[in-house]
Amino acid sequence: MDGTTDATDGTEAAGQSGRASRGVQSVDVAARVLQALAQARRPLSPGDIATLAGLPPAQAHPYLVSLTRLGLLKRDPMSGDYAPGPMTLRLALLHLENDPAYRAAVPRVVALARETGFCVAICTRAPQGPVVVHFERAAFPLHVNLHVGSVMSLTTTSTGRAFCAFTPQTQWPQAWHEQMAGDTEERTRFDTLLGETREHGMSRSVNTPSPSVSSLCAPVFDASGRLRLALTAIGPTAALDVAWEGAAASALRATAAAIAAQIGTSGSDGEVAA
Repeated sequence: MDGTTDATDGTEAAGQSGRASRGVQSVDVAARVLQALAQARRPLSPGDIATLAGLPPAQAHPYLVSLTRLGLLKRDPMSGDYAPGPMTLRLALLHLENDPAYRAAVPRVVALARETGFCVAICTRAPQGPVVVHFERAAFPLHVNLHVGSVMSLTTTSTGRAFCAFTPQTQWPQAWHEQMAGDTEERTRFDTLLGETREHGMSRSVNTPSPSVSSLCAPVFDASGRLRLALTAIGPTAALDVAWEGAAASALRATAAAIAAQIGTSGSDGEVAA
């Protein structure tokens, strides 16, 4: 046994009908371990990882050791649980930095923050909800705990409502059900705000979820109409004009449209469409 998963020589053309390139079985198994952690979206014990990966604990253990040595996993010395390691995070950042929408957005968001004086966040969809992947600070001082990696509430932030307004409800994260908590009156209010967001093509929050801080959020769509990113301008309520046709809203819409226009000429893999 050489640990490979297919008898086809890897040097042969991968496109031959009915034949696949050779793979390494141990790498495939390691990927199952990583996939178990990714699907759980939280640190896991060795036993839980083994169960989710479909491996006997004794077989999973050496994979956990090797993946930790490589930096793909890290082990909490107190609990013994495993979480994504520094190499995994670096790979995730590399994936993000090579995303055409993200590459198109960053320089325009930098310019927007300088033009308006407000902080601007680039957010993308994640299993737990919209997550900040770039946060551009600007002139107006802002006392909020926002940073790259922050997960935005689906129900109380303009960013969360924008994601809900422009994606099918079947794709909303499970967190939405937890945040709404079966409150009929709150659901009615939320639906009204989603209708307002769709009508104006953007969402807004005034003094929520942080007092004296307001925001506007504009979606960025690709050529197929799929929501790719959201841009959120955030500033002191006394300074940020949240009128639908105000200066801040107009600048935010223009930036989102420019990003959409650029990624509209590219395929999902970033190649320029024919």
